[in-house]
Amino acid sequence: MGIMGRIRKLIGGSSSDAYNKQLDDNIAVKVEHVSMEFKITKDKIDTLKEYVIRTIKRNKKDKEKIRILNDISFDVYKGDKLGILGFNGAGKSTLLKILAGIYEPTYGKITINGKVAPLLELSAGFDKNYTGKNNIYLNGAFLSMDKKFLDEKFDEIVEFSELGDFINYPVKNYSSGMRAKLGFSIATLIEPDILIVDEILSVGDIKFRKKSSEKINELMAEGVTVLLVSHSINQIRKICDKCIWIDNGQIIMEGPSDEVCDAYVKNAKGKTSKK
Repeated sequence: MGIMGRIRKLIGGSSSDAYNKQLDDNIAVKVEHVSMEFKITKDKIDTLKEYVIRTIKRNKKDKEKIRILNDISFDVYKGDKLGILGFNGAGKSTLLKILAGIYEPTYGKITINGKVAPLLELSAGFDKNYTGKNNIYLNGAFLSMDKKFLDEKFDEIVEFSELGDFINYPVKNYSSGMRAKLGFSIATLIEPDILIVDEILSVGDIKFRKKSSEKINELMAEGVTVLLVSHSINQIRKICDKCIWIDNGQIIMEGPSDEVCDAYVKNAKGKTSKK
């Protein structure tokens, strides 16, 4: 009897359906054959007049499709700390935005099992003409929080963000640090099952950076599933138990963090020496 058969026997019966169900219950994120394309144009049209003229003359260049991710598949199990490595332009941040629901993949399927806290562009969903208070409800709605929940947690958000009376000012008057602090305070409110992080955050001043790092470490200690993009190999080794390495939109290696990090560093040194 092969190893798969022994596992099936241990979990009860020989049914492959039962085995697959057992696996599915343990999966936090399932990525199946995901590809992402963007349409770009090489035309440089600076004015509306030029756009109209070239449209009438039909001499605008066709938009070109650029494939950023190409047939990506992997599973992340509950409690995993998955690091995502890759050089600039490899497709790492695009992948995280798909997982966070910001982008819809061109092809393929994403399955998410649990509540997600996306710590990406923390103030991306804010309306700068609204007050901080209004944006708590706006941003919270994007993260699928209802009004009652936000009403109950409102004081907690304001206290954690350290904005005080500034919560009643329009966000356009906030510094980038103040916007990020508010975004972080909202995103980490939901006690997530899955944390999606594009680089470990350096949010606000020194005091708040310490507090935000402690919050992330607290979530990790509670067994939250983590997907982390970072250019810091030491950070990946310290935090993550598994890794995938993406290059040119494809996974070229997947496995234990130390093994993938070693291969990635060796490859990076090879490219540097060639240059």
